[in-house]
Amino acid sequence: MNIKLYIAIGIGGMIGSMGRYGISILFTADHEFPFATLTANLIGCFLLSFLLNHPSIKQKLSHEMFTAVSIGAIGSFTTFSTFAVETIELWSSNLLLAVGYILISILGGLVFCYVGFKAACRGQVEQ
Repeated sequence: MNIKLYIAIGIGGMIGSMGRYGISILFTADHEFPFATLTANLIGCFLLSFLLNHPSIKQKLSHEMFTAVSIGAIGSFTTFSTFAVETIELWSSNLLLAVGYILISILGGLVFCYVGFKAACRGQVEQ
């Protein structure tokens, strides 16, 4: 058991959840569409893809730090369970918005992951 790793993940999780809360403050709950969750998840898709595909970041960060950022911070910043609950709530009140939310979340997530991947590869070529 690597206590240092657990502590690093916990600290990363605290930072990520605070960032997620900050996003939710920026987008008040007055909207019918869940902009806060969508924004956090799309940003998280970009960041995780960038982090996982940038070789010099992997080399410079210790295993504990890399895990703290990827699993701890980004993992707690993004939120699949909230996406699922908000989709069900939208489904019962506005089917069109629910379908739009699903499509934007999935396709947007893939696009943001791809952009993160390309940005990481671009950084690799320049070095």
